[in-house]
Amino acid sequence: MPDDAIRPHLSPSPQPAAGRGGPGWSLGVAEASRRISAGILTPAELLESVLSRIGEVDGAVRSYIRVMAEEARAAAAEATADIAAGHWRGPLHGIPFAVKDNYDVAGVAATAASHARLDRVPARDAALVTALRDAGAILVGKLATWEYGTGNGGEYFDLPFPPARNPWDLSRFTGGSSTGAGASVAAGTALFALGSDTTGSVRLPAGGTGMTGIIPTPGLLSLEGILPNCYSLDVPGPICRTAEDTALVLDALAPGRGFARASTQGIAGLRIAVVRDKGPGFPAPDAPLAAAFEMALRVLADLGAIVEEVRLPVPAAECLAVTQMIGPSESAAIHEEELRTRPGDLGRALRDKLLAGSSVRAVDYIQALRRRTEVAYAIDALMARFDALVTYGTLHLPPRLGVEPEMTAYTLETMLAPFNLSASPALVQCTGFTAEGLPTHWQIVGNRGDEAMALRVAAAYERETRWGDRWPDIPAEAPPPPPVAAPERTEPSGAFRERAARMGLGHLNDVDMARMEELEERAVSRGAALPRPRAKEVQPGFGLQRPPV
Repeated sequence: MPDDAIRPHLSPSPQPAAGRGGPGWSLGVAEASRRISAGILTPAELLESVLSRIGEVDGAVRSYIRVMAEEARAAAAEATADIAAGHWRGPLHGIPFAVKDNYDVAGVAATAASHARLDRVPARDAALVTALRDAGAILVGKLATWEYGTGNGGEYFDLPFPPARNPWDLSRFTGGSSTGAGASVAAGTALFALGSDTTGSVRLPAGGTGMTGIIPTPGLLSLEGILPNCYSLDVPGPICRTAEDTALVLDALAPGRGFARASTQGIAGLRIAVVRDKGPGFPAPDAPLAAAFEMALRVLADLGAIVEEVRLPVPAAECLAVTQMIGPSESAAIHEEELRTRPGDLGRALRDKLLAGSSVRAVDYIQALRRRTEVAYAIDALMARFDALVTYGTLHLPPRLGVEPEMTAYTLETMLAPFNLSASPALVQCTGFTAEGLPTHWQIVGNRGDEAMALRVAAAYERETRWGDRWPDIPAEAPPPPPVAAPERTEPSGAFRERAARMGLGHLNDVDMARMEELEERAVSRGAALPRPRAKEVQPGFGLQRPPV
């Protein structure tokens, strides 16, 4: 793409760093850790800066569901004393973080942003929360999410907590479902955050807020204590400001793999595949994303990487179709009890997804899992020729909050689903800003089991560009969300009423039953259109894990 087609879409350069000499909340994990270990900053001072920032901006951003200020102060005081006594645990000691509200924290309500779970208080921490506490990190609170950590692009503002806003433009969406995780790090109300991803729920909010978000190979990080969304595809992962920070967090979550060390290496001589063509079924990427993508590729080439354009073996739209059979079906199985016994306590977007999943035929679900196996092996074969692959994340800029067509396109028209199916480690990072100040991003993918390579490429790119040094100017108040239209159809057919009763869903109200009838027709059509594996020997890909080390 020629320069004159690229430059009009992009902001010329990052603003000066807020954090290099600025307040503690504006420090990344790495810089804050350096200051703490050098005795320049204490965990208690850093936490107070973060809590002050929450008080200043989170009334508008709404990244938090619950701030655990007193618990965090006690932990920060302990960390300050330990470090003063010479007992420094490592780079995360004294670093404030927050978690998506589908993570369990002992003694704290784990609502997953649902009226159905407001009174659920777990007795123990999720495994990853335990790992971070053991590393000395300070838990600040629980973060906003789409209900149950799931979503299909719609947002109906009928949940017990308001939606997180995009700090770069409060009228826009962060990306979901880890909405608060992206918003908190971008706004400086947490130095890093934990989210979860089924088909983009870490990478979408990271890209939409200009942060770095990674999903590792399934099996590297424990899912214990995280509310499941889809057994086959769920992966937890952190959102941080930079790749350097991300490597430090992953080193604490999966010790002994040397992610931080790998992120300091250059990329000269690495073979990097480039996927521009998303295949049929999706639109072209928004012009600013395409422009930023081309400029980012030049940085890799200038750093000595060997860049080669390739095509994905399976179009991204087909990969999405596979996940739309697997994800809703498994979600409906996971949350069947709530749909049967208390559907009125579930938000409309979640009800839609569970109703759609209840309509997926068993044969289509199994065929989708078998197709998942084929997709994974095809991507493995492509990736085997390269050290890493770069492509788009989503094909759109952050959408206006509540404008459902924009939010659905942002959520579904992406290059993310292929790498959930292939169980590849995949990282999204900022590649610049539009003239209007919205972040752009791309996606870096490693071979299965090689998170270090994705981090290595991302860190090399960010050392040259430093987009993470830029901060949003956050107004004191957010605009109200637009009104959401009611469903057009409000009564099901008589035949479907009888069928719903046989399914154990005869108690649904007329609006939900009419909606399910529409969704059933769509699910049957999608299932019939899904390509079938040719060889009967292809097994269902229930869960592709890390290869043996």
